[in-house]
Amino acid sequence: MAKIDHYSGYDKTNPISIEIYSQKMIGKTFREIWEEDDISHSMILREESVSYGKTDVAVVKRNKGNLGQIIEEKFFHYKCNNDSRADFNEAGVELKVTPYRINKNGTLSAKERLILTMIDYYEVVNEPFEESHFWNKSKLILLVYYLYLKDVKDNLDYKIGYSRLFTPPEQDLKIIKHDYYVIVSKIKAGKAHELSEGDTLYLGAAPKAATSKNRRKQPFSEVPAKPRAFAFKNSYMTYVLNNYIVPGKATYESIVHDDNVDSLEDHVIEKIDRYRGFSVDKLCSEFEVEIQKRPKNLGALLAYRILGVKGDHAEEFEKANIVVKTIRIEKNDKIKESMSFPTFRFKELIKEEWEDSTFGNYLRETRFLFVVYKFDENGILRLRGCQFWNIPYDDLEVQVKSVWEKTKQVIKDGLKITMVNGIRKNNLPKASDNPVCHVRPHAKNAMDTYELPDGRQYLKQCFWLNNTYIYGQIEEKIKS
Repeated sequence: MAKIDHYSGYDKTNPISIEIYSQKMIGKTFREIWEEDDISHSMILREESVSYGKTDVAVVKRNKGNLGQIIEEKFFHYKCNNDSRADFNEAGVELKVTPYRINKNGTLSAKERLILTMIDYYEVVNEPFEESHFWNKSKLILLVYYLYLKDVKDNLDYKIGYSRLFTPPEQDLKIIKHDYYVIVSKIKAGKAHELSEGDTLYLGAAPKAATSKNRRKQPFSEVPAKPRAFAFKNSYMTYVLNNYIVPGKATYESIVHDDNVDSLEDHVIEKIDRYRGFSVDKLCSEFEVEIQKRPKNLGALLAYRILGVKGDHAEEFEKANIVVKTIRIEKNDKIKESMSFPTFRFKELIKEEWEDSTFGNYLRETRFLFVVYKFDENGILRLRGCQFWNIPYDDLEVQVKSVWEKTKQVIKDGLKITMVNGIRKNNLPKASDNPVCHVRPHAKNAMDTYELPDGRQYLKQCFWLNNTYIYGQIEEKIKS
């Protein structure tokens, strides 16, 4: 029988009791939780070390993290701690408060990654997964999702939408454990400074510092590294929300159906390699795809069919933020097309800093599945294989960064547009200027534009990875 504490209203040793009690928050704002609490005690700000009572609401607004503290101290009535134990230590439950959005099409998505615990570079290299500080804080989480709305000016007015206990299911746990050891192995190799969220699938090593210049020592290299934290990726948190937290939501199709599969990536590569050498026509016949219609994403569609997915979304890819990119190699061993990315708005890009830029973060956080096709000597397009890829650290932080910074400067200075032989030219970075990437149009037609800072309209642009660079990233065994 649950031992309900009449002071707190729940049994602090029982996870289910904690979850049931937490349901009373749903539909309430943080302000309402604050004001409804009639227990007079001061809250101690974890990060600011300031005591305040009900009249000091303004202090809370400075720090989004204090929303979690309101839940801890004004709803659950315990003083928050900053030690290695779980928040509800006697029940082994960690409390995490995190935002979600309602998208224009009505779907739900996590607004951000879920920070779990800081990575101690010196300690983590000696911690097996099951005994790690990370897993101790993450094996059972009370997830409190609040609805983020752009027009809400005061953090206290966000409304809580869901509160549920969550522990990663077995099929996810295998991948999370693998991700953990990928991160640890990179630290052991003296490459903590090269960690990227694109290295892993569900669990990431997210940058976590007060400023972009903060650095920490690492045990196997003299190169200082950014402070980082273990975090469930934004894509994984979106999947958790839609499939584990919100009742009645339909799941995407899964690639893995065998409990004995230890590596998602090895499993995907093995399945696609079975069809290595098959022509596109034969693959269409094999998987009953109408050849006449030839959808634009045919190459990716065939890859999904090979993986046993009928649509163009796979559960594991959604969780891991894996983007499928089709690459076609010509008979002359060259790639005709560079690889495009989402367009950017000129006026928004110039307000960004590289460390937290939209394009930089996209490449840092995304893992790609390259599905490679090649024309044979008879001009027949055949599947050559696939590989998982994320951009190497130096390529991103040196080459791509320089193109991004030049792009920002050109736009700030006033984009120069000239007509050469009837063709409109600009002074944005070109493919010949950088070995990795460039900027060029990605518009439907001449009317598909964004506004420049000076008020002129100009064709939508995006960053592209150079075709020659992409070719160089493809494994030799696939190209040969």
